[in-house]
Amino acid sequence: MSSAENETGGGRSDQERPAPGFTFANKRKISADGTPVPPAAEAVDEAEPAVADQPVAEQAPDAGELLAAERLADLQRLQAEYANYRKRVERDRALTREQTIASVVESLLPVLDDIQLARQHGDLESGPFASIAEKLESALGRYGVERFGEPGVAFDPSVHDALMHVDEELAEGTEVTTVVGVLQPGYRMGERVIRPARVSVADPK
Repeated sequence: MSSAENETGGGRSDQERPAPGFTFANKRKISADGTPVPPAAEAVDEAEPAVADQPVAEQAPDAGELLAAERLADLQRLQAEYANYRKRVERDRALTREQTIASVVESLLPVLDDIQLARQHGDLESGPFASIAEKLESALGRYGVERFGEPGVAFDPSVHDALMHVDEELAEGTEVTTVVGVLQPGYRMGERVIRPARVSVADPK
């Protein structure tokens, strides 16, 4: 081809040559509902992963803390068991002391009955025997031992033993069975009855 053809029609000029090709890529993210995600949100998502995506090992409690909590629970359980043990020992000690005193008083009941009979007959107004009886009753009183049983009180089967039922006129207005005579006084220590009072009773009319 001649140079004239190149200049006129045989060849193509730079303006008629096609422009170099290029491609367009849309890198915008689409959310689940179809709306575009703003670039700022994309930057946050890429820069800081969510807490839920962090490894589970970083959120788990330390092994030392678990061991300390376990030891604390063991210590608290031991303290509670020891407190219950002390209460049980103290209760048993008090019960044993009370039973021992009651046993001694029971062995002395015949002596106490003789002292009471002598007092009723006027034999304890003076003399060494009166002093001995007073000291014995005073010593038992320091341990909470007391004598009970008086005429005129309402009959109580928990502290009275009715040996006789008599027909006797009671005070006006009496509506319950009443003690009218004491055959043997009773003895108790606190709420514990060592021996009930042996009495005679009468019913209201």
